[in-house]
Amino acid sequence: MEHLTQLFLNHALSTILILPVVAAIVIAFLPSKEPICRVLALIFSLDILLNVLVIIFSKFDPNLTAFQYVESYQWFGDVIRFKLATDGLSISVVLLMAILLPVVIIASEPIAKEKPKLYYSMLMVVTTSVLGVFLAQDLFLFFLFWELELVPMYFLIAIWGGPNRNYAAMKFLIYTFIAGACMFAAVLLLFFSSGANTFDMEVLARYAKSLPHVFQLACFILFFLCFIIKLPSFPFHTWLPDAHVEAPTPVSMLLAGILLKMGGYGIYRICVGFFPNILVELGLWITILAVVNIVGAAIASLVQDDMKRVIAYSSVSHMGFVLLGVVSMTAAGFSGGIFQMFSHGLISAALFMLVGTLYERTHTRQITDYGGMAKYMPKCFYMFILGAMANLALPALSGFVGESLVFYGAFTSKYFANFPTALHFNFGQICVLLSSLSVVLTAGYMLWLLQRVFMGPENTKWSKLTDLRLSEMVVLSSLFILVIVWGVYPASLSCLYEPSSTALLTQIVSLVKIL
Repeated sequence: MEHLTQLFLNHALSTILILPVVAAIVIAFLPSKEPICRVLALIFSLDILLNVLVIIFSKFDPNLTAFQYVESYQWFGDVIRFKLATDGLSISVVLLMAILLPVVIIASEPIAKEKPKLYYSMLMVVTTSVLGVFLAQDLFLFFLFWELELVPMYFLIAIWGGPNRNYAAMKFLIYTFIAGACMFAAVLLLFFSSGANTFDMEVLARYAKSLPHVFQLACFILFFLCFIIKLPSFPFHTWLPDAHVEAPTPVSMLLAGILLKMGGYGIYRICVGFFPNILVELGLWITILAVVNIVGAAIASLVQDDMKRVIAYSSVSHMGFVLLGVVSMTAAGFSGGIFQMFSHGLISAALFMLVGTLYERTHTRQITDYGGMAKYMPKCFYMFILGAMANLALPALSGFVGESLVFYGAFTSKYFANFPTALHFNFGQICVLLSSLSVVLTAGYMLWLLQRVFMGPENTKWSKLTDLRLSEMVVLSSLFILVIVWGVYPASLSCLYEPSSTALLTQIVSLVKIL
């Protein structure tokens, strides 16, 4: 038994990558019956979650900043290797993926009745792609996993989506393809300009810092464009509301919950880790972009009449905090940006699930079609209140932790203080002041959404609707329990990634001497 345990630990990361591949193959040969496919997919997803928890609680040491569980295999000689590893930053987003996958599969019951084998197989391929992005330590392998996600997500939207699914899927494909092209150009430019003769990310990170300025700037801009398209950020955010509106509920949960975090992870891992000097140089413009993202998308949420568009623009706004946290270049800002990614993954998945439950019963997402739903669906109403409170960053819920850390980091940033302004406040304080408007705006559009859908005059045509099913309660309860736990005791999560995020910050301080 001890030998088997050690064997697993030696190949733990490749195991969790192989499991969804095996699941996709096995499901493809099953009878075309939705319950069978769903149960098997759920078993594999719980196995992935169990393996991730074993990795975290067995030999993983969050206090180490070096990569752990390293696996490296020859692929194309030593130039391109199948190299996997994890640190606190990557294991935290791997954990998020492992948590979301089972609840997404449970939520898929009403959606996957058409072509269930293809549906669940595509979910598993997406899982492999996302986990590969978070675990890859070879830059070419990182790029391959990044691109792998494109095909299954296209089909998940195009086949099981809404009336305009073809338009939304094609728009998603075009934006994602452009992002991938930017990354591919950056990967090749970095490889050939460095002369390292390897795609190993640790080696390239060392070489990147000594490249001529023009090469560093070009690589940073290309990588950054790729990541903010995925995040998404203004002005490349328009694909997200269309994709969310047309995507089925579980795919929206997966898209907002984890796929957007690939962009945030890339910014931390590559833009910060490889090109800290360029990050400092362009910090002012990235800060302005973050503030526009936070406030502009929150204003856009106020004027939407489609419930999914409200939550979609809200996601764009909340991802702006990731950018602001990174560019604040403080320990609190870095930690807050990572916590925000994790928290938003749980909250947005729950909110899209709630919108999906209403749409499944009424076949409309137009807010004006509702009214007085609290009387007909009280369980849904209570869950929606909890989701709204988490989204507007109520204290003791996880949304408050990430946003407050980012605000504190930006407000106290010595880097921002170097920017001259015509006011008596430093630049960071002005950014915090402007970004804090989003707190009021978020409270406005979430509470207004609650009021129009669940309160006010009752729409009697919905009087026969059934309340949340057991499976829906399981999904929502699982997500909200974690939102509360990490809101009350955030150190249980932040202890995983803070040593790694502090190491990134220390690298910036030591290289550019800004703090």
